[in-house]
Amino acid sequence: MTGRYSSDSNINVGGLNFSWDIEKGQFLFEQQDAVLFWITSAMKTFFDTIEEISGEDAASLVLEATGFRQGLLVGDYFRELKSVSIPEAAELVPNTYASAGWGRAVVSELDLDKRTLKIRLQNSWEYKINKEQGKKHAGTYLPAHYAGIFSGLFGENLWFKVLESQLEGNDYDLIEYFPSNITVTKNIHELTRNKESEEIRRLENMVEKQTSELKGLVKELSSPIIPVLEGIVVVPLVGRYDSSRGDDMIEKTLYSLPKNQARYLVVDLTGLHLEVDNYTAHMIERLGAAASLIGTEMILVGVSAELGLIMTNSGFNFTKYQCFQTLQHGIYYALAQDGRQIL
Repeated sequence: MTGRYSSDSNINVGGLNFSWDIEKGQFLFEQQDAVLFWITSAMKTFFDTIEEISGEDAASLVLEATGFRQGLLVGDYFRELKSVSIPEAAELVPNTYASAGWGRAVVSELDLDKRTLKIRLQNSWEYKINKEQGKKHAGTYLPAHYAGIFSGLFGENLWFKVLESQLEGNDYDLIEYFPSNITVTKNIHELTRNKESEEIRRLENMVEKQTSELKGLVKELSSPIIPVLEGIVVVPLVGRYDSSRGDDMIEKTLYSLPKNQARYLVVDLTGLHLEVDNYTAHMIERLGAAASLIGTEMILVGVSAELGLIMTNSGFNFTKYQCFQTLQHGIYYALAQDGRQIL
């Protein structure tokens, strides 16, 4: 092995103890197990991976919730130390964190009665990571962490607002703290609700798109217009009809009649849903009346005994039209009216 290193495994810096046990691979900070990472490489990769897996919003909330809850442990610890006052803890904690490489923190405007304060953070490890990530706004871990610390110290929930950010070109992050009913739990629930709402909107949009496509397909396939012979057009009615589908069928049929020089419109009711309502019966009457206005006679085919009874009960007047049980009979009738026949 080359190079020089100190054999001293215990160092005191600013009243804080650091020690190593190389054989055990152990680093102790104030007699507690600790770990060291390179900020702009290893820790940046750690943060990047969290965001890649969970998304930026969720990752930010994870850091916020973790920072607050870890800070709450620190605050609760100092509150139980009756010999350390809140102002003393407000000086001790930033100094301890500075020695551990957390950056410089200065507490100001501490009001014990109002439970308010401000903290100035400069060159924190979170700022350095966020800068390497190309972020434009302050992170959430450290602001929430100090909110947790002072929530523990005061025994009351505090939250924060970032007033200035070092990432935005300021000399430091300036964070304001105050009593609030905002909690990490509420924020987690809110993110969950937002995610659920986004997923619901996505599914609704997908259903709406597929429904629209399906309606378009149904519109193309339903009630096709079939010019079977010269002057004779067949339109089969299939399934149920509502106002939208019915109006489309009537319009489509009426435009096709002059184009095909149709003298006879054979409407096949074989595929019509047996639960015929007043709308469907009225729709067929409208189609017949409109066709007659342009010189086309409507012939009804596929009228079974059951369908005939249902339509009669709905008020449909069969006497206006020639009706046949089969399509073949309807076509034969139309040909006969012009003195033609199928040989």
